Amino acid sequence: MTLIICGLADVPRLIAARRPSHLVTLLDPATMIDTPAGVSPARHLRLGVNDIAEEADGLKAPDHSLVTELLAFGRDWDESAPMLIHCWAGISRSTASAFVLACERSPESDERNIAAAMRQAAPHAWPNKRIVALADDLLGRGGRMVDAVKAMGHSTFEMGQVFDFSARHG
Repeated sequence: MTLIICGLADVPRLIAARRPSHLVTLLDPATMIDTPAGVSPARHLRLGVNDIAEEADGLKAPDHSLVTELLAFGRDWDESAPMLIHCWAGISRSTASAFVLACERSPESDERNIAAAMRQAAPHAWPNKRIVALADDLLGRGGRMVDAVKAMGHSTFEMGQVFDFSARHG
């Protein structure tokens, strides 16, 4: 079971090379992309959202409906091929979404172990705290997902790094 996390610039190359069955796009609504060649539109979740953690005038903040859509989309994935998750830079919205899906797929796993595995795989990961908090609430994790992301510490804030992340971490 593999989640591939990247920025927008890497999407065409990764679709051609890795042939993901599902694609999650998290971009500013004004820069949303069409479904790329090589992916079925029915297997492309397009979430128009800004990379913000608080409400801001003129911007689309993550909300419960966004996380509900993400979780429902993830439940439709049979893991036979990778899922590609991307945002603009592959740092915040996409890593938060991968963390959320990993936590849901591994309900018996400690959230801190999942976050630590993400940090090891991606020193640049800086999961969007609002997406994580909303998912924590929806999944009934009692703040453990939020605490796990805080425990990750600071990011290196490097762009353009593609990484694979398995949702199965003890």
